[in-house]
Amino acid sequence: MSLAHSSDASERTSGAPRPVLSVFDAVMIITGIVIGGGIFAFPPLVAGMTGSVQWMYGAWIFGAVLALIGALCYAELSTSLPNAGGDYHFLSRAYGKDVSFFFAWARVTVITTGAIALLAFVFGDYMSRVLPLGTHSSAIYAALVVVALTAVNVAGLRESTRTQNTMSVLLVAGMLVVVAAGLLAPASGGPAAPPAGSQVPALFGTSLLFVLFTYSGWNEAAYISAEVKGGPRSIVKVLFVSLALVTAIYLLFVTALLSGLGFGGLQDSKQAAADVAQKAFGAAGEKLIGAVVALGALTSINATMIVAARTNYSLGNDWPIFRFMSRWDAGRDAPVTAFVVTGVISTALVIVAAYNQGGVKFMVDFTAPVFWLFFLLTAVALFVLRFRLPHIARPFKVPMYPVLPIVFVLTCVFLLYRSLLFTLENRAIQIGLYLMLAGIVVWVAARLRGSS
Repeated sequence: MSLAHSSDASERTSGAPRPVLSVFDAVMIITGIVIGGGIFAFPPLVAGMTGSVQWMYGAWIFGAVLALIGALCYAELSTSLPNAGGDYHFLSRAYGKDVSFFFAWARVTVITTGAIALLAFVFGDYMSRVLPLGTHSSAIYAALVVVALTAVNVAGLRESTRTQNTMSVLLVAGMLVVVAAGLLAPASGGPAAPPAGSQVPALFGTSLLFVLFTYSGWNEAAYISAEVKGGPRSIVKVLFVSLALVTAIYLLFVTALLSGLGFGGLQDSKQAAADVAQKAFGAAGEKLIGAVVALGALTSINATMIVAARTNYSLGNDWPIFRFMSRWDAGRDAPVTAFVVTGVISTALVIVAAYNQGGVKFMVDFTAPVFWLFFLLTAVALFVLRFRLPHIARPFKVPMYPVLPIVFVLTCVFLLYRSLLFTLENRAIQIGLYLMLAGIVVWVAARLRGSS
């Protein structure tokens, strides 16, 4: 009896990623990651930097085009090398495991876990207005939601995708309500929007930073490329459908804000979506926006957990020192220990931020150069892998090669440059340096243990 039970347990925990996600499941995961707080915060900034309706739309459309070019590059990488490790796997094949180790270290310690903690605080801030829980109410809610969603993901992929699908559909529906509010209650009077100038606005490039941040997250599709039904090319469909859906929602949302507030009102607004909803629905509008933002935070947290745990899992497969994260539960279709590690680190960051206001945001914002450095390396990896692995099957190839990949590389270079300027101006680049120095210590320990 006990031997049979032991055998069942062994089979249950000796699995590997398998194609169990539908295209709809994958689209909902990626849409949930992409649609975060940026679309609620940045439209007024983009309007102010571009200075006209035409250039404002130009920024949002150009950002979508750049994201699409990046998605085409990722589609080739993901269909050629489908793996739960995503970028980590691409970097390993292109540059070796040492380079990919530092990428995984940054994701595990701050990039994804810090993003989860930040989103948890967004949820906590809203819930604290509805039902405060004391002095550290936001932090308590943040910790509770991290623990709860970790439990959902530990329960299995079926449970986490059902949760994700429901939240993503509700989020899109909530945003469409705001769209309806803006279109049905247009702004009256006020000065006409300034005409577009013939020259590119001086701050157009800076506006793209905010636009591209708002579109960011589509690349996470690479982490579920081995788990989508329909063969390698299905991830191409996921990328295209996700970006098309997000772009359509964003353009409708910006149009509704413009309609409801006018261009001048949009530029001056601090909370444009709340202003539009309040104008259409009165006091209930503010609660509506709060609910949509809170739902957006929950959706992004759950989706980010799904992809973050897969980096942990891949790191555990390659480095004996992290072997404890390499167990894949076949019964749950999930790397259970990897999820627990993500949840523990995210909760720890929530606690740190509770006693050091803005601490998590500080760490995430100032590790941006690290993020864009590795994103750039992934973009270059497309060229490296075409050279090093010319004979592997490529179910999808980037059209107009090498022109479009070069555009993607240059986009990453620009964003890396801008993020470095930002950290240098704020004299806080040491955060990224401390992070990588800690990674070097762990890497040396991992090397001493040997790699498999």
